[in-house]
Amino acid sequence: MANTSDIRKGLCIKYNHDIYKIIEFLHVKPGKGPAFVRTKLKSVTSGKVIDNTFSAGHKIDDVRVETRSYQYLYPEGETYHFMDTQDYNQITLQESTLDNPGLLKEGETVSILFNTEDQMPLSVEMPAHVILEVTHTEPGVKGNTATNATKPATVETGARVNVPLFINEGDKIKLETEKGTYMERIKE
Repeated sequence: MANTSDIRKGLCIKYNHDIYKIIEFLHVKPGKGPAFVRTKLKSVTSGKVIDNTFSAGHKIDDVRVETRSYQYLYPEGETYHFMDTQDYNQITLQESTLDNPGLLKEGETVSILFNTEDQMPLSVEMPAHVILEVTHTEPGVKGNTATNATKPATVETGARVNVPLFINEGDKIKLETEKGTYMERIKE
């Protein structure tokens, strides 16, 4: 058993007969009244995100998890195939367990959280950023760079992201996986 002071991003807890992963949290100490923790929880079974507020000192039932390295192989409809980098066993996971599946490139190494009690996969943690090639984007208009203007672009995985106007087809860009946003262009 843990309490609200142990809450951190990525912690898996049992709540309302389901297992949730904490994706955001904020400790709040108002001027009047008791402190509390505002959280955003994502169900590892359905992918549904809920907001919840825990009062300070509230007991939470945390789930012991084990992290293993897996390599992403390929998608097949709503399921995604991964291979253990240690013993080469393959597993399939539903799209709901992935935070941003559109940025997942074949061959990418990810961390998969497993429940230590029943060895069920809970969620997939992608690397902090990925480098992808732009496959389609409209050319930027010269002289339109005074503002932080962006344009839509399609990357090699099929995901659509907003990029600055100077990005062209064939450029490699670094994307933040948590929000799916552009970070920088990669020079070769």
